[in-house]
Amino acid sequence: MRHRSLRTARHRVIGGLAAALLGTAGLTLPAAAQPAAARPAPSEQTARAAETTLSGDGLALTPPMGFNNWNSTHCRAEFNEAMVKGIADLFVSKGLKDAGYTYVNLDDCWALPQRDANGKLVADSARFPNGIKAVADYIHSKGLKIGIYTSAGTKTCNTAGFPGALGHERSDAQQFADWGIDYLKYDNCNNQGVDAKQRYRTMRDALKAASETTGRPIVYSICEWGQNKPWEWAADVGQLWRTTGDISDSWGSMLSIAKENLPLAPYAGPGHWNDPDMLEVGNGGMTDTEYRSHFSLWSVMAAPLLIGTDLRKADASTYQILGNRDVIAVDQDPLGKQGTVLSSEGGRWVISKELADGGRAVALFNETDQPQRIATTAARLGLPPADGYRLRDLWQHQDHNTAGSVAATVPAHGTVLYRVSADKRWASYPPAAELRLGASPFTEAGTTAPVETALGNLGGTPAHQVRVRLTGPDGWRVRTTSPTQAATLPTGSRLATRWQVTAPQDATPGAYELTLRADYRSARGGEVSTGLPIPVHVVVAPPTGATYASDLPWLNAVNGWGPVEKDTSVGENAAGDGHPLTLDGTAHAKGLGVHAPSEVTYYTGGHCTAFTAKVGVDDEEGTAGTVAFEVWADGAKVLSTGTLTNADPAKTVTAAVDGATTVRLVTTDGGDDITSDHGDWADAAFTC
Repeated sequence: MRHRSLRTARHRVIGGLAAALLGTAGLTLPAAAQPAAARPAPSEQTARAAETTLSGDGLALTPPMGFNNWNSTHCRAEFNEAMVKGIADLFVSKGLKDAGYTYVNLDDCWALPQRDANGKLVADSARFPNGIKAVADYIHSKGLKIGIYTSAGTKTCNTAGFPGALGHERSDAQQFADWGIDYLKYDNCNNQGVDAKQRYRTMRDALKAASETTGRPIVYSICEWGQNKPWEWAADVGQLWRTTGDISDSWGSMLSIAKENLPLAPYAGPGHWNDPDMLEVGNGGMTDTEYRSHFSLWSVMAAPLLIGTDLRKADASTYQILGNRDVIAVDQDPLGKQGTVLSSEGGRWVISKELADGGRAVALFNETDQPQRIATTAARLGLPPADGYRLRDLWQHQDHNTAGSVAATVPAHGTVLYRVSADKRWASYPPAAELRLGASPFTEAGTTAPVETALGNLGGTPAHQVRVRLTGPDGWRVRTTSPTQAATLPTGSRLATRWQVTAPQDATPGAYELTLRADYRSARGGEVSTGLPIPVHVVVAPPTGATYASDLPWLNAVNGWGPVEKDTSVGENAAGDGHPLTLDGTAHAKGLGVHAPSEVTYYTGGHCTAFTAKVGVDDEEGTAGTVAFEVWADGAKVLSTGTLTNADPAKTVTAAVDGATTVRLVTTDGGDDITSDHGDWADAAFTC
């Protein structure tokens, strides 16, 4: 784990015993991963090779799909033979096997801490009383495959220090093949400073030798966290390579990892995949909207899809996300292209993936905490000119036609995923309709706020008998002040509607959801219905005078590791485990503890004039951590500190926020990944 915040769980940087071993040997740690923003563009030759070279051994011609226990169990006792067999059973009974999920993978802690007298690995008999081969046989009997884990070091990454494969590559690879292993995840801890390329190539050769003697090929997953840029050298070593540190079950973590992986599209292709780590879908740290974004982004990036939740406890929504075959088909497209970023301005992402049938998958991804209109065109996606196109919504499983526009108002942290193709039958599908929203409304209890919406026809055919309606929660009043119907909506035209929305007098502050729906008929008479959730915030005006930010309710808070903390540092990953906010040895009683990347948004309602704070990297991070602090008033950046390290003195900042409706406190990672980036907004206060 490359986040210092996870000291009490699995630690991906070398620490404790490993550090002592390195110190004794006079060796140093590998260099930290280079930030995505500073990575050089791949050469034309390398990019061309990554596009066209197939895996010589025919392995992983599409990204591997399956399960890995680590994200849900870590090293707890529940990781055992019964769990693994139960996952295999669920793959079959829940349709996941038929959807393409193949591998049931064991992560760290499956072995005993010591090898036997012959230097062989030994399975933990408490966890796996019948041994690994018996588990492999069971999984194979289900028509599935099994994976296993070890490290390219003397010990694995768990703090208990199970045996690693460094110096035992031939023996361990042969043992894995004899057990019937189909997939090896090869980690990076306790590596004694041995060159990464050497370590990973040695295991490659060992796996090939074992395959020759057993006839069992093993997919090889290189897990060195992107520290040595494996995308530049590992295409002939393994079938996939980690590009980032470990993921955690949070929006900030998932987002930062996606941003690191997206620029590496030229290096991916059949038999060699960029791996941004396992899926967190279903583990509870994100909303279903965020999990759909997670799954959409991994699929459009042609990433391995390894389920990281305990499927025995998963709810229907989790299965619905993981089992979406329309989205899986994007990930598993045989052309093997990773999606590329067409635009990302203002957190509005357009990511396009070329498909084997000549079409495109396009993700309209909204990074921000407010609904956003995101748009592109068929031409911009690289599709040939045509009178119309087929537009399939891969989450709604609906087909429409478009004259060339591809657009949607995307909910906060949401993703709309389309498949766009030139189709001679395009006019047989109903026209695509785009629901649009003006600014997200804020209202105080008992007061009325205006809401503006529009329905646009993106199709190449008209929409008929058009009607829109807006509904709110119980007790809310909604009335219209302009037309809500149109007999016909021609191509490119819009029906704009103004509404007045009144919150109940006793409404408590917080986020509420209204629903905008549109109904219309296609030229052939088919009925079409579409909807858009509209967030409305019931707010309280900030008090007059100076008020600490930690004493005010926030509209939204996201954090790169663990939750945002009030009046303490972030501490570890759990809520409430922070320490006094400490900068330059001075403790501060009030403020916000964050971990980059982070955003905390407040409603100021035009009443406030200034924001002040003392900012820096919290002393709990020792000499580590790089954080940049920003203040945004509505959509404008009004303050930026530049990157601060733990060696820099805390900085006192004042930002003018006159007239702003909202103020966002933003921290970024300083451009060098998010390891140890604990930032403090000490003594943070608004003057209103």
